[in-house]
Amino acid sequence: MWTLQCGRSSRQCLLEEIIINFNEAVNISNTHVLALVSELFHLEGYNIELIPPHEGGRNVVYTCEQEGDESLILRVSFLPDRNREDYIAELEYVQYLFDHGASVSNVVSSKKGNLLEEITYDHHTFFVSLFNKAKGKLLIENNYQYREGVPITEHYYNCGKVLGKMHQISKEYSPVHRRHHFFDNYKGEYINNLIPESFSLLKEKMFELLNTLKGLDTNQETFGMIHFDYNDGNYSIDFDTGQITVYDFDNSCFGWYMYDLADLWTHGVGWIQFEPDAGKRKAFMHDYFETALAGYTSETKIEDSMLEKLPLFIQATLLETILGQLEEMQHTGEELEDNEEVLYLIKCLEEGIPYRGFFHDMYSSEAPFTL
Repeated sequence: MWTLQCGRSSRQCLLEEIIINFNEAVNISNTHVLALVSELFHLEGYNIELIPPHEGGRNVVYTCEQEGDESLILRVSFLPDRNREDYIAELEYVQYLFDHGASVSNVVSSKKGNLLEEITYDHHTFFVSLFNKAKGKLLIENNYQYREGVPITEHYYNCGKVLGKMHQISKEYSPVHRRHHFFDNYKGEYINNLIPESFSLLKEKMFELLNTLKGLDTNQETFGMIHFDYNDGNYSIDFDTGQITVYDFDNSCFGWYMYDLADLWTHGVGWIQFEPDAGKRKAFMHDYFETALAGYTSETKIEDSMLEKLPLFIQATLLETILGQLEEMQHTGEELEDNEEVLYLIKCLEEGIPYRGFFHDMYSSEAPFTL
């Protein structure tokens, strides 16, 4: 077993409480949780199969298929860093988005009408929720090929449009159960305990960045519920129509809408990351983001004063990625000095290199985003 300490609200933790690891959670889910699923949800006759997890996965996820019925996704959450209220707050938000026209995978209630059910086994609590499966498939499942005969700019525009719709709906959202705040993710003790003493400059730059963010406006037009992990691994594309359906809101929190837009920028590098000419990379990213912003602003507005802070929020995504990677290394035992991708990001943060170094001299198109 590995251990985890709940020092990071609603998302990640430090070291303290003994918990089960992912493989143990899968075994218990397969042998005990699934035996109760049909009693909790209307899944009689469904073929339920495990979806292979991605690295660092925090949920055990299954597809539920039955001929003639809509496919479903069953999620079993097992880490103790979140409580019942955290999950209910997430699910209520997803349901609110769906009910108000956002293109998201809706929550499916249990037989009792609950958004969330709990199963306890061997002193461990499993939080179980069910969703409609998004129509289409991941971009990677289509070999990163977009719709035949349709320019990829349609996808860029749709990425922004779907995000803009979610943010516009969030501006009117008054939660019953509240998700955590952006800064709850970055407690000082958490950062101090996670980052090695030999990386004192990294700590200093992280705290400087967080202090800068604390000075930003948090009015209704700039700050609200955000996805906090908006990328092509968390939405499916209907390749007949181009429609995007978003899911995986388990990192959602109250934050700046610009953070999601910064995520949109960072995940737009695609094939252009292999282009040797920095000028061409810069021109591509400008055009890509302008197209995504056109989609975004077709659904909601954003002030120029916030858009000007895109480099700042890209640095914030660096902070999030670095801390997430460091936490994963604690579990795997990997040494930070051996991870060239994380060291690259650390250099960007320590030296204030903007745009993840994508236009900097240190960037290598032969080994993108590594030292």
